[in-house]
Amino acid sequence: MKRFLIALALVTSVAVLRTPTLASAQDIEVKGPLAGAPAVIGLRVYREMRFQIQAHGSLTLTDEFSQSVFFGGQLNFHPTDWLGIGVWGGFSPLAIDTFLTDEVTQKGSQNLSNVLSLPNAQNFSDQIGRLKWIAAPQVTFIPLRGKLGIFESLFVDTDFYAFGGVGFIGLEERGANNPINLATCGVTRDATLAQQASACEKTQTLESRMAIAPTFGVGLSLYMTDYLAMTLEWRALPFSWNTSGTNEVGNPLDEAVIDDQDRLSHFNHLFTLGFAFYLPVEPGISYEGTEE
Repeated sequence: MKRFLIALALVTSVAVLRTPTLASAQDIEVKGPLAGAPAVIGLRVYREMRFQIQAHGSLTLTDEFSQSVFFGGQLNFHPTDWLGIGVWGGFSPLAIDTFLTDEVTQKGSQNLSNVLSLPNAQNFSDQIGRLKWIAAPQVTFIPLRGKLGIFESLFVDTDFYAFGGVGFIGLEERGANNPINLATCGVTRDATLAQQASACEKTQTLESRMAIAPTFGVGLSLYMTDYLAMTLEWRALPFSWNTSGTNEVGNPLDEAVIDDQDRLSHFNHLFTLGFAFYLPVEPGISYEGTEE
């Protein structure tokens, strides 16, 4: 009987330990100034219902023959802190020829197969394509914001943004409107190399046209004051154009011609450094406290 009672006690103890218990949570009532408050209090709203006026400078990247330097501006309106609508623009008063252009100018030589593409090597820089101006209506999306720590001692309000739109690009290139061949130069294939080169040298001048292309990119804003920010942007403009001013399609010894068929696809992109001013000069505050 004693053994039976001991066994019964052990079985009962195990059954109690293995029985699941129900957990219950207790609601904690927050009182005082934090009652009903959001996670962030006193957050500066830098963009919502403000105009952004930006001055910037840009440099095209990874160009084969010439890098364009742009100066311009941007105007945006932000109906919310995460969305902006505006236009970006710039013009290029100067360009920087690359090392490849210098090499062609110094070492390039003509022959019967490339005389149309390179009638005068010393004037090669006169025939390469150049970007002259850009205008781009665009939409800006600001998904991230926070603080950036510099050397763990200086902290700057920062936001990351992406943008996209349509770019209108003014450029100059050889043979943009009028196809160039030996006939337009005023000679035939029977002429000597010197005669062909001399006759076609006048076609190294550039003609203007406008291209339309998608534009997109990303940027970072570093807020220096409540109304001033430094911006760093990367922008892409993929479209086709003849950067070298040479015959890229067709048999150079037969029906050589420089025209719109010689425009090759290029993933054009540029880096921009800008300074943005915001109006009104005072930013909004996301939450200031509970009204009494």
